Amino acid sequence: MEVLQAISNRRSHRAYKKEQLAEDVLSAILKAGLEAPSARNRQPWHFSVVQDPELIQEVHDEAAKNRTADTGSPRFRDPDFQMFYHAPTVIFIFGEKDFYWSHVDCGIAVENMALAAESLGIGSVILGLPRPAFSGAKADELRARLGCPESYDFVIALALGYATDQKEPHDIRIENISRIK
Repeated sequence: MEVLQAISNRRSHRAYKKEQLAEDVLSAILKAGLEAPSARNRQPWHFSVVQDPELIQEVHDEAAKNRTADTGSPRFRDPDFQMFYHAPTVIFIFGEKDFYWSHVDCGIAVENMALAAESLGIGSVILGLPRPAFSGAKADELRARLGCPESYDFVIALALGYATDQKEPHDIRIENISRIK
């Protein structure tokens, strides 16, 4: 699939089969993340791949418990809501705490992985909602269990799986472009 087609086709999927990703597919997606550009080639990220549904649910529960009006989604009012949409694989992306460009660089890496997933027929959704899980009482424990390096913290996550939903493309807002010549 060509890059521009992958960009046009990519959607945020919110329903997945239970079937786990093939190892070669997951490896290709991770490689795309590692190949992302970064400021000064610092590569200030760490990817933790979680395929344990109990640990994924624990992160969800902790984020739900620690959310605020600013960090939570109205979807949490639905008792059936699960922020990872029961995806079989979640990649937690941690960034260096003291590097100014970590969030930008991790954002570039997650988009590389999401586009790679799309090109391989894998659905994804990029998630910031887990952030409150890493600020509560169990934050240090969760970081340790997820293999987060010492001087890193949560930046963003990517849920992956074989999508079972269909989604229309979002509207294109041409007014969001200014051209200065």
